[in-house]
Amino acid sequence: MTNTRISVGLAQIAPVWLNRDASIEKVVSWIEKAAAEGCKLVVFGEALLPGYPFWVERTDGARFESEFQKSMFAHYLSQGVSIDDGDLNPISGAASANGIAVYVGTMERAADRGGHSLYCSMVYIDADGAIGSVHRKLMPTHEERLVWAIGDGNGLRTHKLGPFTVGGLNCWENWLPLARASLHAQGEDLHVAIWPGNARNTEEITRFIALESRSYVISVGGLMRKSDIGHDLPHADLLANTADELMANGGSCVAAPNGEWLLEPQTGDESLYIVELDHQRVQEERHSLDVAGHYSRPDVTRLMVNRKRQTTAEFSDD
Repeated sequence: MTNTRISVGLAQIAPVWLNRDASIEKVVSWIEKAAAEGCKLVVFGEALLPGYPFWVERTDGARFESEFQKSMFAHYLSQGVSIDDGDLNPISGAASANGIAVYVGTMERAADRGGHSLYCSMVYIDADGAIGSVHRKLMPTHEERLVWAIGDGNGLRTHKLGPFTVGGLNCWENWLPLARASLHAQGEDLHVAIWPGNARNTEEITRFIALESRSYVISVGGLMRKSDIGHDLPHADLLANTADELMANGGSCVAAPNGEWLLEPQTGDESLYIVELDHQRVQEERHSLDVAGHYSRPDVTRLMVNRKRQTTAEFSDD
């Protein structure tokens, strides 16, 4: 009989804030922890590499030509993740060495867009260490638009993971019905939602998406505390003086295909939460509702998705 079960790990951790290489080292150590516990997938929060831009809303981030904002952006950019340069190689190596798939939130410094803007990218790395997709957040939310660029549909993809088909979205784009529908249409039955970290974001939508899709839904958030602001960062004193003691409290959780909690939102602590999923429960719940299958009407409504990677120029040297 085919094994219908897998274990997944939710790595609710803080980054080494605004330090890419140290944050990558930390992620690698938690990948190893999850693999040692028998997990086939481990998930990390949004923008974890090198961290979420918590300073923007606390330091007059919309002020035009602010020397402070320029300085912070320049540092943030310098710590961005260049996939083309191999910045994620340590994570790919850890995935391969431990036979575990990984979803990790990155601030991607995209070479195909000139290398001087940051994209909130959700990267999937399979158990062989290959990068399967890089999903650039379709629309940054509110103050994020002051430091993040707008993404595209290239990363709206699903991946086989044992008996499951897994896909994912960043933070508030999980509220976009058509983005979710693009993943439903590709057979997604394990949905991963990553967040900077707050239970107020995950406690409603996680169960809602599970009920809509009759899929397992994993939400993983990060942590961010005033104590995570390093003394060696630019403007460290100002950053600390404007910070709350706790700016991201986690909120990681898992809902079953019938909307029941398998793991209620967890807050406050760095921890690896492990949940076992059984694909048979997906099959049972799809009996009454399958939004891409027997309960769909493609002759009446149909979604068109542009997955072309957007670029500002196309070159021909012929």
